[in-house]
Amino acid sequence: MQLPEVFLNSLEGTPGFDRTAFLLAHQVPSTYVSVRINPFKQPGTKLVFPNFSHITFENVPWSKYGYYLSERPSFTFDPFFHAGLYYVQEASSMFLEQALTQLADLSQPLKILDLSAAPGGKATHIQSLISNDSLLVANEVIKSRCAVLTDNIIKWGSGNVVITNNDPSAFKNLTGYFDVIVVDAPCSGSGLFRKDKEAINEWSLNNVSLCSQRQQRILADVMPALKDDGIMIYSTCSYSKEEDEAIGEWLVQEFEFKSETLKIPSTWGIVESKSKHSTGYRFYPDKLKGEGFFLSCFRKQTTERETKFKPVSVEKASATEKDLIRPWLRNGALELIREDGNLTAVSTALLENYLQLKPVLKIFYKGTVIGQVMKNKLVPHHALAVSTLLLENAPSVEVAYEEAIKFLQRQELQIQPPTQGWQIVRYKNQGLGWINALPNRINNYYPKEMRILKQSL
Repeated sequence: MQLPEVFLNSLEGTPGFDRTAFLLAHQVPSTYVSVRINPFKQPGTKLVFPNFSHITFENVPWSKYGYYLSERPSFTFDPFFHAGLYYVQEASSMFLEQALTQLADLSQPLKILDLSAAPGGKATHIQSLISNDSLLVANEVIKSRCAVLTDNIIKWGSGNVVITNNDPSAFKNLTGYFDVIVVDAPCSGSGLFRKDKEAINEWSLNNVSLCSQRQQRILADVMPALKDDGIMIYSTCSYSKEEDEAIGEWLVQEFEFKSETLKIPSTWGIVESKSKHSTGYRFYPDKLKGEGFFLSCFRKQTTERETKFKPVSVEKASATEKDLIRPWLRNGALELIREDGNLTAVSTALLENYLQLKPVLKIFYKGTVIGQVMKNKLVPHHALAVSTLLLENAPSVEVAYEEAIKFLQRQELQIQPPTQGWQIVRYKNQGLGWINALPNRINNYYPKEMRILKQSL
């Protein structure tokens, strides 16, 4: 891999940069594969990977749910991947967990904004850490990327999320609303050179400068939405000081943010980068098992007048609809609302937040879509099949591995369901999706857009 000389020269003097070791690390492809387990679907923090028994695991030191794998399996052909038991995520970016656990009281109800959430790595990670009565707003600027974000949120199974499709400037109308804002900013991408060689050709000093200006605009647009004493977590996958430490200095000097430090064991190999007014954390592939990454944390010192919300209403499910739906759901403080032809379950706490956000933001998805009531029967949505709201003893059929893959490919199934009607297809007791068993056939309702397109390994 030939790294541009102007790029290497631009890193001279950067904390932790060792030119020789850095170049050696970039002469070999990235071999690290890491996943983060879903605590809602796997007990404790132990990784369960029965289909890949030959693979060994090693903990990612800065994440209680993160694991390195000794080799890369075919995630596409693992039913547990589609059931949302884990998320494939680069290890360095899991460091977000340390910022949240060290600076925020995660036992309390919090309102958190993930400003650039697609494809869903940070959003599902945040979901794993916050309390059930907290709110996560997962925003994505590019509408076409909202679909994959929604798919990953649905697979994770937790319903305390509102997915939005807005420019950062839209959040100015939510002054003092969020306790935490996470900004994983668009950047020049030099931290991903080992995984994406095309990024090398796109890199230039001019692009670094343009990205730095864009990052400042994004932060300036969204910061009014952060509460007084709220936490701003800023990250990039760039090594350039203009996109990392310089942004931190700008935040502290121009907007009176206070830089926050984290307690980091030296054995982790993370470089603490101290500037005049701020502290950040650098990840180099020659010092740890991960790709290039930068993260810094700030506490807001200025006071914002909190937004006064105009009351809005939403249509709630009828008594008949509730009677049809309740037998499928676990007991809990849930509200059932009707919008866009679907019935959606939201917690009582989330409903209040949703009604506040609805007139301000373009909302793409929220809560857990349950389905539609047609001819006095529930036609269930895929989200219910993989949700933690679904009753464990809901009608289901357990299938072997081969039939699970056929189901995920949306093929015809050769199974004998125990009953007729709607039921969950389960693999090793994990919900994959719905079938409707009729007297003479079985209809496979796995979503077309999510199906496995490959026919074999």
